[in-house]
Amino acid sequence: MDPIILAEVTGNLNTVGYGLAAIGPGIGIGIVAGKTVEAMARQPELAGRLQVTMFLGIAFTELLAFIGVALFFLG
Repeated sequence: MDPIILAEVTGNLNTVGYGLAAIGPGIGIGIVAGKTVEAMARQPELAGRLQVTMFLGIAFTELLAFIGVALFFLG
């Protein structure tokens, strides 16, 4: 039988977790902004309403990144 080698994980896993948590909001903000531009191109008369809705969507998406920062410091 071959001996089982156990690998030790060293370093701060919170750093890796925050890095992974920052990817989601980045992709989400890109999708929100892109879809808003697409909607403005289709209906320019709704541009004001769409911008307000976009900023709300960005704020909620960015909240995910702030939660990741909080967990980074708490962990």
